[in-house]
Amino acid sequence: MKKILIVFGIALTIIACKTEDKKTEIQDVEKEAVVYTSIGEEITADAAKSASDMAEAYKSMHVGDTINAKMIGKVDEVCQSKGCWMKVNLEDGNQIMVKFKDYGFFMPKDIAGKEIVINGKAYVNEVPVDELQHYAEDAGKSAEEIAAITEPKVTFSFEADGVLLKGE
Repeated sequence: MKKILIVFGIALTIIACKTEDKKTEIQDVEKEAVVYTSIGEEITADAAKSASDMAEAYKSMHVGDTINAKMIGKVDEVCQSKGCWMKVNLEDGNQIMVKFKDYGFFMPKDIAGKEIVINGKAYVNEVPVDELQHYAEDAGKSAEEIAAITEPKVTFSFEADGVLLKGE
């Protein structure tokens, strides 16, 4: 009987030690919270779609369709004039042209490659030639590149009311 109690005691001690290790791992993960800088309206990163999920949503949309959306993505490009638009990578070879609601806020010009969360309205838009040329000029493209834009383009667009910029 003593042997059974000793074996039982050792088993409980081992189990208790393993449980403690798991608690430490969970606490370490919780310490690694992501820090964001909020721009525009206050939003949270909760329930944000991935760029690939958003790409699938855009594929089912047509010119004129609009949906409320929140997504996480990486910035490809920002307006170098004043930060009034940005392009976000959809991870499928497409980009989203993001503008800001009522031009109520602008983005820093040096955030290409940074992770962001955007909240607002996703839509499919046909952009006229003059607007495409204006964006190319804002992006610092050459006169030849701007002159080469001669056709309107169907784009995936987004009107953001709030942006979270991931900290470092």
